[in-house]
Order: sequence, then structure tokens, then C-alpha cells
Amino acid sequence: MRKKTYLKLAEYQTEQSRRHLGEVQGIYREMRGYKHDFHHHLQTLKGQLEAGETERALAYIAQLDEQLMNVDTLLKTGNVALDAILSAKIAQAGSHGIAVKITASVPDKLLITDLELSIVLGNLLDNAIEACAAVEGERFIRIFMKMKGRMLYFSMLNSAGSKEARKGSLFLSHKEGFHGFGLRRAEAILTEHGGWCKYNSEDGAFTSEFLVPALE
Repeated sequence: MRKKTYLKLAEYQTEQSRRHLGEVQGIYREMRGYKHDFHHHLQTLKGQLEAGETERALAYIAQLDEQLMNVDTLLKTGNVALDAILSAKIAQAGSHGIAVKITASVPDKLLITDLELSIVLGNLLDNAIEACAAVEGERFIRIFMKMKGRMLYFSMLNSAGSKEARKGSLFLSHKEGFHGFGLRRAEAILTEHGGWCKYNSEDGAFTSEFLVPALE
């Protein structure tokens, strides 16, 4: 990929990731607001029921339920940015009939920025979702994330088609272009932070793994 084209794609993707991260973090803040107000809602309902205003209490519950239905349920990993991007990608995967299992526990403050984390994970998950969507049988994504000392470790296994041919540290694809760009983008960001990533393709499965300094 020519350098000029790569830079344009990188700039475009960064802006899209920044906007997307902001939107999903907004949902997270909205959910925290509902949690903060929960005590007040209970007090209101208690008062209505004690006054014998059952119909009014039921209407109040129905109104709360309608509001909550408009707010996505977010994953809880300990890191707000990670919650945002993973929750968004879980919803995207679900629309393709992909079963997602995530085990993650990550501090909220990391050396890698929220935007960089969003770009790295967004690209890796987009790649996994694309591979799963092309599979006729079982579609799955399994993610594991945890701290190893001061390093952030990530591993992902997803269903895929036949084994892909390797080209350098990456793989050839029938959808070369943005597919390859996404993996290169993730690799570049992790390398800038002194980390590494590696991918492995086998018949029926694809694995992605990275380790990057994340704490002082």
C-alpha cells in the first residue's frame, strides 16, 4: 500500500474511531446516570405504593423500562474505553450470528491512549468479524485480556475459513486492501509503544495475540 494512501486511510480511521469512542462513552455515562438515580426511583415507587397509587406506580415502572431499553448493556472490564469498544463490537458480531465470549480485567488508566486502544481492538475485531461472517458453520470469537505485570496481554481466537498464506508478519486475503490495512494499523500502534503482536492462521480458525507496556 502506498504511503500517501496509507496515511489518508489512517487519518480517516482515527477520526472515525474518535467519534465512535465518544458516542459509546456517552452511552456509558448515561448508564452510570441511571445507576446514580436508582435510589430516587425506588423512593418514588415506594411512596406511590404506600399511598395506594398502584396504577401510577405501574406507569412509572413502564416509563423507566422504556428508557432503559434505549441504553445498550455494556461489558464491565474495569477500563471504560475497553468497555466501549468491546460492547460495540459484541453488538456488531451478534448481528452476524457470532457467539462472543470475553474474559477481561484491565485497569482504567493505561499508557496506551483510549483512542489507540480503540483503533487496535477495533481493527482486530473487525478482522475477526469479517472472517466469521464468511463461515457457513459455527461462528465464534473468544477474547482473553489481563495484565501481566506492567504489560497488557491480549489473545483472540475466532472461526475462519481455510488457512491463509503468510506474507511477512501478516496474511494474504481475498479481500486485500482494508483487511490488510487494519492488521498493519494495529501492529504499527503496538510497535510504537514497544509491544509486539502476532497472528496465526489455521484451517477453521485464526488467532491474534499482543503484549504491550501499559503501566508505568
